[in-house]
Amino acid sequence: MSDTVLSLDRLTVRLPRGADRPHALSDVSLSVASNEILCVVGESGSGKSMMANTIMRLLPNEVSIEQGRMMFDGHDLCAADPSEMRDVRGAGIAMIFQEPMTALNPLRTIGDQIGEMFAIHTQLSKAEIAARVQALLEDVRIPDPKAAAKAYPHELSGGQRQRAMIAMALALDPKLLIADEPTTALDVTTQAQILKLIRDLQQRKKTAVLFITHDFGVVAEIADRVVVMQHGVIVEQGAAEKVLNDPQHAYTKQLIAAVPPLKAPAPRLLSGKSILTIDGVSKTYRTGGFLGRGARVTDAVKNVSLHLPRGATLGIVGESGSGKSTLARCIVRLIDPDAGSIRLDGRDWAKLTRDEVRGETRHIQMVFQDPFASLNPRRKAAELVAQGPIVHGTDRATAIVEARKLFELVGLDPSAGDRYPHEFSGGQRQRIGLARALALKPDVLVADEPVSALDVSVQAQVLKLLAGLRQQLGLSIIFITHDLRVAAQICDLVAVMKDGAVVEQGLTAEVFGNPQHPYTQALLSAIPGGAFAREHGTATV
Repeated sequence: MSDTVLSLDRLTVRLPRGADRPHALSDVSLSVASNEILCVVGESGSGKSMMANTIMRLLPNEVSIEQGRMMFDGHDLCAADPSEMRDVRGAGIAMIFQEPMTALNPLRTIGDQIGEMFAIHTQLSKAEIAARVQALLEDVRIPDPKAAAKAYPHELSGGQRQRAMIAMALALDPKLLIADEPTTALDVTTQAQILKLIRDLQQRKKTAVLFITHDFGVVAEIADRVVVMQHGVIVEQGAAEKVLNDPQHAYTKQLIAAVPPLKAPAPRLLSGKSILTIDGVSKTYRTGGFLGRGARVTDAVKNVSLHLPRGATLGIVGESGSGKSTLARCIVRLIDPDAGSIRLDGRDWAKLTRDEVRGETRHIQMVFQDPFASLNPRRKAAELVAQGPIVHGTDRATAIVEARKLFELVGLDPSAGDRYPHEFSGGQRQRIGLARALALKPDVLVADEPVSALDVSVQAQVLKLLAGLRQQLGLSIIFITHDLRVAAQICDLVAVMKDGAVVEQGLTAEVFGNPQHPYTQALLSAIPGGAFAREHGTATV
């Protein structure tokens, strides 16, 4: 272990009056050394990201440092003035943010944004900056670095955008790299690549890394030491092996127990009758070109055939771009398939006109990945849940009463119906999305990545809720996810998609226990901390 790069000593950060607790951080003391990865783990609201923003001195005006010291390179960052912090940021301490799409400027190319680091902090010429940008993009293993430098953020995949953020963070060889949930929404293979990239770069450059996550699989994969936070307080810290294999604090034990195990439970007895049959469904996108010439053709879904038994959960898994979400949107007719049939209780859903689909949507409903983006911020929660029944002829007063009953069903207080979406946590918003989908009493629920951005404990609660609703309401569920550990816990059947096609399908326990296709094998082997999930995960639904 080398020299200490950053040390926090009894750091306390005060929240504004009216917050859910007086302090975002209370008496936080920790250190991170060069050539070390320190993982900070805890649920949303534990103070992880607030700690990162405090170190970078990026706090909102109403949040203040009450006491403590943050020693970096011989200086107390708590006492640094704005100009001193501008010199520290980027050159001394760099940060990778959780969501690169919101952290990157959509109006500037990737090369310009990385190059800005050199333009501000160095005297390099334009040609030298361009060469350094190119070298950085090669360093983070972006395919075709020259094209990536000229691309705008929306033209890159999620994994490529995250690599560009890492390139930007490493541009000036910082002594400390802060990574705030950099792999949360990525599929398992991209996640594995990013984690390996951070580990390789850290070892090569001897960088100190403060890695913030809620995923103990990630901790098992890369951490040298671990700090566990709850409500702004450090409850446990130590060597990764010790904390993971012999946790002392009840909260640490609870978080580890909530990790979904990779092993699927024994198969349930399924109905022999299919409620949904998908036969030969295909969807092709054509983009660009002029008058149909030179257009780029993407076969998003290719000749997919699946069946969903009544009362069962069918998981659709695969990487980003595999066609999972496009297939889901075809199933609920948000987009029209180009070929094939989708039979819901014997009726070909794919052949219905738009007007007919609007009249039949009560039979099949969708829960979206990001409930905040899919909920109208100007409407109260009860109104959002009541909207569907009102459209289908239920009077408003009755629909609101039913909405409040649904709030109870999904584990929310009925009085929460009077609040707006921004007043809920991520897990609570996902429950509102569920209540809204259930308001029309659907036969089939299509859930598109409904737990991918949630903490392990909240994730476990939502999965348990879905399993309970399936049993209580007789729901049949299509569950789309890139997290194979989640699929193992809730799905009776699983279909693995790659490049728009289904490459393997069957009972979840059989497919995950004895995968036949090389792609399925690759997905299972890429799960961060896979051995840890097999040995320690105990969450069941």
